[in-house]
Amino acid sequence: MNDVIQWLKENGNLKIIEEPLDVELEIPHIAYIEVKKENSRPLLFTHPINRAKNITYDMPVLMNIFANQELTQAIFGKHPDSVAQGIDKLLKIKPPESFMGKLKMIPELFALKNIFPKRLKTTGECQQVIVAKQDIDLDKLPILKTWEEDGGAFITMGQVYTQSLDGTMQNLGMYRLQQYDKNHLGMHWQIHKDASHFFDQYQKAGKKMPVTVAIGGDPLYIWCGQAPMPHGMFEMLLYGFVRGKNARLVKSITNDIYIPQDVDIVIEGFVDPEKMQIEGPFGDHTGYYTLEEPYPVMKIETITMKDKPVFQATVVGKPPLEDKYMGWATERIFLPMLKPIAPDLIDYYMPENGVFHNLILGKMRTLYKGHAQQFMHAFWGVGQMSFVKHAIFVNEDAPKLSDDIAITEHILNRLDPKKILITQGIIDALDHTANETLVGGKLGIDATGDEVEKGVEILLSDRELLEKFKAINSNVVELKQYFTHTKNPITVLTVNKTKSVFSDIEAMATLKEHLKVLIIIDKKNNDIDEPYMLIWRVVNNIDAQRDIITEPFIVVDGTNKGEVDGFTRTWPGDTFCTKEVLDSLQERGLIDIDNTFIKKFGLLPFE
Repeated sequence: MNDVIQWLKENGNLKIIEEPLDVELEIPHIAYIEVKKENSRPLLFTHPINRAKNITYDMPVLMNIFANQELTQAIFGKHPDSVAQGIDKLLKIKPPESFMGKLKMIPELFALKNIFPKRLKTTGECQQVIVAKQDIDLDKLPILKTWEEDGGAFITMGQVYTQSLDGTMQNLGMYRLQQYDKNHLGMHWQIHKDASHFFDQYQKAGKKMPVTVAIGGDPLYIWCGQAPMPHGMFEMLLYGFVRGKNARLVKSITNDIYIPQDVDIVIEGFVDPEKMQIEGPFGDHTGYYTLEEPYPVMKIETITMKDKPVFQATVVGKPPLEDKYMGWATERIFLPMLKPIAPDLIDYYMPENGVFHNLILGKMRTLYKGHAQQFMHAFWGVGQMSFVKHAIFVNEDAPKLSDDIAITEHILNRLDPKKILITQGIIDALDHTANETLVGGKLGIDATGDEVEKGVEILLSDRELLEKFKAINSNVVELKQYFTHTKNPITVLTVNKTKSVFSDIEAMATLKEHLKVLIIIDKKNNDIDEPYMLIWRVVNNIDAQRDIITEPFIVVDGTNKGEVDGFTRTWPGDTFCTKEVLDSLQERGLIDIDNTFIKKFGLLPFE
C-alpha cells in the first residue's frame, strides 16, 4: 500500500478521469453516482479545479476507495471475519497451566508485538514539503463542496489525531472539517467522541488543544478512524492487528502528536477552547443536512506533505455509498467485542439503508423469557451501540440476517405488538427526529418466538383498501401492500400531509380487520415502489415514543414532522444533487444515468 494509486490500478479497477472538473459539486456528484452502481469503482480525478475561485490544483483527488465489498476485503488483506476470529481468540486467552502450554503461546504472544505503533525518531514522507505558517493557504488543497446547501467546502476523509491533556492517551477519529478561510477549520467532533472528551480537559485547564489532521496514506488508516474502539484505546492498535505489522509514526512538526509517516498531507494546529464558530449545514451520511451549530475551531500552524501528494475524499448522503462497505468490515470485526456483554449473541447486521445506528438486526440463542429484552438494554447501554434507535432480535433458527426478503418474512410472521418495547435513551447528535437533541425514542422488537397465530382477517386489494382510506382522509394519495403472504402484511400509505396522521386514528380503527402494520409517509420525494429507500426514509424519520402506536394495529408515522405534529425544532431537508450539474455531466459523457436511476436513489426532488 506504499503507492495507493498503483495498488488500486492493479487491484481495484481504478477509473481515471482526466477532464478538468470542479471540486464544487461536479467531482462529488460523479463519485456519488458511481458508488451506487453494482460494479462501482474507485475514481481518480487528475485535474481538479475550482471555477469560482479560478484555481487549478496540482494534486489529484482520489475517491470511492472502498468502492465495493471485494475491494474492501483486498484493502484489509483478508476477510474481516478472519480479523474477528483473531480478536475473539485474544479475548478468550487464559494463562496456560503447563510448561508446554506456555511454549505453545509463544508464537501468539510474539505476534502481539506488531500491534503497538512504532514511534520513529526521524521525519516521514509526509514531511518532505513543509509550508511555513505565513504561507498557509487551504485553497491550495482541492477540498470538496458536495451539496448545494452545504455551508462551504469540507474535508471528508480527514484522520483527526488528538491526545489527552496529560499526553497518556491518543485518539484517531474521522470527523468532517469545514474550511472557513485560508487557515481555519471547523472541528465537528460530537460530544460522545474521545476527541471531544479531550477537548473538555483542555477547556477546564484553560489551555489550547493540539490537533493534527492527516489525509491519505494507507486506506486502512481512515477505516481505523471510524472504528468504534473502547474509550482510551488508540485506533492505530487496530491497524497493527489487521496488518500484522507496526504502524510507523512520526512526530508532528509543531506539536507532540504522532501520525503515520506515509500519509500524503498533514495539517497541524491548535484549538482554542474559548472560541467556537457556527459549523454547517452539511449533507451528511443520514441523507439529510445536519443543521448549523457551534463547534471548536482549529487554527493551522503548518501544513506538510509528500512531494507528490494525493487528496483522498469521500462523499456522504443517501445510501448506498462507500460507508456501506466500511461499515460491513466494522460490523464483522467488532462482533467478538459485543459477545462479552451479550454472550448468546450469534450475529448482527446493520443494513446501510438503516443508516447503521438507526436499525440493527440481531440473531441470538434465546434461553428464557425476556432474554431478547435483556439484549436490547445491553445494546443500548454500551459504547456506540447505545446510539442504536431500532433493534430487532430473532432466534438462532432465523434465516441469514443479510437475506433481506427471508429475514423480513421471518420477522413479520413473529411480530406481536405485546413484544414491542418502546423506551427512551441517548441518540446520535445527527438524529433530527427527537423533540430535543441527543435524547429520543428507542424501539425494540422481540421476534424470537414462534409464529403468531392470526393474520389479517380480510385481505383487500390495494385498490379496495386505498378507497377506504381516501374516504377517511382525502389527502391520501397512494397505497401499496407488502408481504401479504405473511401474518403481518405491511401497508404503505402516502399522503399530502396537512394534519397529524394520528388525528384520523379513530376512523382508521374501523379498518382493523384489513390491517396489521400501517406505515404512513409523505407523497413528496418518496416512491412507494422502492422499498430500499422507503426503509431509509422511515427509520430516519421516526421517534418511537412519538411516532409509533400499537393499537388498534401497529401504525408508524414516517412523515416529515412540523407544527401540526407539535414539533418545534427545524426539520432538515434531503441531500439532493443539483440538476444543472447532473445535466452538464451527462451531456459531457461523464455520467450515464436515466430517470429510473435518478428516482430509485432519490437524486433529485420529485412530487
